[in-house]
Amino acid sequence: MDKVIVDLVTQFDAGTLSRRQLIQGLTVLAAAGAAGPAAAQETPFKSTRIDHISIQTSNLQRSIEFYNKIFGLTVLSEDKENEISRMGVTKVLVSLHHKQPFAVFDHIAIAIDGFDRDATTKALAAHGYKAEQNLDYGFYVRDPEGMPVQIVAT
Repeated sequence: MDKVIVDLVTQFDAGTLSRRQLIQGLTVLAAAGAAGPAAAQETPFKSTRIDHISIQTSNLQRSIEFYNKIFGLTVLSEDKENEISRMGVTKVLVSLHHKQPFAVFDHIAIAIDGFDRDATTKALAAHGYKAEQNLDYGFYVRDPEGMPVQIVAT
């Protein structure tokens, strides 16, 4: 942040930045600095990315063709017995499940660093949440609205 402040003042001194622009820049930096500690709050997990989104579909083959033709995704794995196809380029991005109700996103999966099922279960319980497991969502927790959030390793 110090370098940014020095750059702003240097631009102001050189006449390439107005007083108003200098004050706006410093205000933005101050606001960002004030938000810093809140963003650094301690949480039980470090989320790194959305792992995949699961979609319930009325026609599995049609959905596979759509994600292949439009987004270039290919089937990376299948569970034919349960009518699930997992698609991506090198990693699963979309999981398609032939299951009612159709046309819904049934869960998201969030990858966390250092995933350990037992430790994660205990951490969730310490925050008042119950870890669950089933075929549809894998290892998951329900958010306050009841939506399943699958938890996977990075």
